[in-house]
Amino acid sequence: MSDSDSSGELVLPAPTLLHVDPDNTIRILLATDNHVGYLERDPIRGQDSINTFREILQLAVKHDVSILLAMYGGRAIRNATLNPLPVDFILLAGDLFHENRPSRDCLYQVIGLLRQYTMGDKPIQVELLSDPNEGKAASYDFPAINYEDPNLNVAIPVFSIHGNHDDPQGAGTEGALCALDVLSASGLINYMGKFDLPLSEADAQTEGIAIRPVLLRKGVTHLGLYGVGNVKDQRMHFELRSNRVRMYMPRNRDDWFNILLLHQNRVRHGPQESVPEGMFDDSVDLVVWGHEHDCQIVPQPVTGKPYYITQPGSSIATSLADGESIEKHVALLQIQGKQFEIKPIPLRTVRPFVLEDVVLSEAAEEEGFELNDQIAVSKFLKSRVNALIDQANKLWDDRNARAVEDGDEPLPHMLPLVRLKVDTTGVSEMSNPIRFGQEFQGRIANPRDVLVFHRAKRTTRSSKVTIDQPELSIDDPDLSATEKLSKVRMQTLVKEYLAAQELQLLGEAGMSDAIQIFVEKDDSHAIQTHVTAALKALMKGVQANGEVDEGDLDNVLVKIKEQHETEYAERNRAGQTAKGKGKARADDSDNASVDSMMMEVDGGGSDVDFDNDRDLGAPPPPKKAKRAVATKAPAKKAPTKGRGKKVVESEGEEAIDLDSIEDDDEEPAPKPAKRTNRGAVLSQPSKKPPAKRGASSKAKDSTQSTLTFGASGRTSTRAAASRARGKMASTASTSTYLRDCQF
Repeated sequence: MSDSDSSGELVLPAPTLLHVDPDNTIRILLATDNHVGYLERDPIRGQDSINTFREILQLAVKHDVSILLAMYGGRAIRNATLNPLPVDFILLAGDLFHENRPSRDCLYQVIGLLRQYTMGDKPIQVELLSDPNEGKAASYDFPAINYEDPNLNVAIPVFSIHGNHDDPQGAGTEGALCALDVLSASGLINYMGKFDLPLSEADAQTEGIAIRPVLLRKGVTHLGLYGVGNVKDQRMHFELRSNRVRMYMPRNRDDWFNILLLHQNRVRHGPQESVPEGMFDDSVDLVVWGHEHDCQIVPQPVTGKPYYITQPGSSIATSLADGESIEKHVALLQIQGKQFEIKPIPLRTVRPFVLEDVVLSEAAEEEGFELNDQIAVSKFLKSRVNALIDQANKLWDDRNARAVEDGDEPLPHMLPLVRLKVDTTGVSEMSNPIRFGQEFQGRIANPRDVLVFHRAKRTTRSSKVTIDQPELSIDDPDLSATEKLSKVRMQTLVKEYLAAQELQLLGEAGMSDAIQIFVEKDDSHAIQTHVTAALKALMKGVQANGEVDEGDLDNVLVKIKEQHETEYAERNRAGQTAKGKGKARADDSDNASVDSMMMEVDGGGSDVDFDNDRDLGAPPPPKKAKRAVATKAPAKKAPTKGRGKKVVESEGEEAIDLDSIEDDDEEPAPKPAKRTNRGAVLSQPSKKPPAKRGASSKAKDSTQSTLTFGASGRTSTRAAASRARGKMASTASTSTYLRDCQF
């Protein structure tokens, strides 16, 4: 029977499996946004992310379905059966690392944990049907799927896409790389969802995003994994609206359960700064949504679409916001045929987090104190913080009590995270919040930011909400100092600074992008690389003009610089054209793009049949292209596996001004990088997983068909995209370097 939510809308019940057949059921542990390395230098919270990641891997190894049923169905079930049923593999939806360049300590711990918990003698129960070499490193011979490598002993495979924190960067000989590439080359994870973007504006108008699946089978259950690593939301929105996101689908698509992993904004931040929920193909059965940190792990249906969305949320609180205070979970996803079931599993090692909103003007009326009496206000706030600490400690005790009832060991007490948001409207000044937090040292994990002050926003005469605000200048005389800090965009500030330098050889747009990559991605070579490339291009332009008189040299340089700036703007406009087209279609329904992600592929054979190769967003292929003929090959067993696994400073009390300052994050413009070469042809015979040791082998006369996908034939660059993280002070140090570049 369906229920109704608080708004009165009908809420469908979550999908369930009435009968679980272990031989035909694929079990997956879902997690996302682990953010390993967050606050790693913090003496209290430095190991939180790695401890929770360890717990997730432990759940994958020792997870018992009977114990999970006992958590939700009573202890009698748990005592009745204790058959260990570990998961078949782990699925991560991005942001495994918090930093784009994780520290050596982070890499060391993650590699050690993956080796300890995912390597071993346990036979792999899922059969790989797609090409194991699809997406492999071009310079090496080992397959992209680690358990197909005869030199590795993998017990629990890990599949992952990249997020916006750990996305590929750089322009080396191997193209754009990220930390997941390192783990993939080490044989510890299976990196998926890394696709190529067009090189030029002309290519961008005809080519889109091609998604090739990882095809798996267990018994009668066929599973397709479609991974889409993080790209700029504007780009993804444009590709979806333009029907240029292509999925390679088997012909018998009705027999496959398809999972789409993506790492994008789900909450609407602007006209194109999110991905609408209803724009995916109807062949998708479940969308695993990363990037959003609030846990909404129970599958949610999408209006007008046949698929569900699950949002596991982060496994660690990276901000003291409302969404982070929701209890953290991972999930056990069970798939049998075309049916599935998701069961949340609470994480025990997550630090308890509670928060509360307080309006001082209302509290003063209720408690009977004066707003200008700082001693009385401070006393009231301390009482509220003490109440929150008691609440957090009770949450931890209750969590431990439930674990003990289920037969687990209690965990030692952890200091909680506490946040008190204080509305100071009508209050002229307050005591220093850092000084306030010193009294709670040793009782909470975040004494320096336990308090946050804000004021109610003033209502304007116009009720319209203007999404695209004009860029404000730092030199605007009508803006106060506070308004300049809160409203002037970082990108505008950098451009104005560069324009004031009167650069003679370097373009302002290219230098602005290089500085942003230096700040956001910690790429110390970004500015040097751009300057070197720009100077080489100028020299080639001068040489193309032949002999140039010294008096005409300045005019030639100016013309060449203007030409390069125009070309640079046109290259970047390939990703920016989404703005105009997206706004023109802003009134269209999200459901208008039916089958916007469909891409069928060639193939043949008895097990899997495929339709003809068809590109919905690009011109038809030339007639010369021949149909790939699939050849039958005997099922190949994996080789026998070998041995398995084994000071917070005190500050003086002072009164502070309470003018609120809001950070305005700005998305940097995409910057071209070196080409990546990730396209491959799916033309290898599928392989069978190794049989269990000690189990009788079954004779099989049937042969496994070969899957042949159409070649992508594209190589391109990965555009760097992320949010600024407070390093703008470093840009000031580039001024001397910029002046040295002037001639």
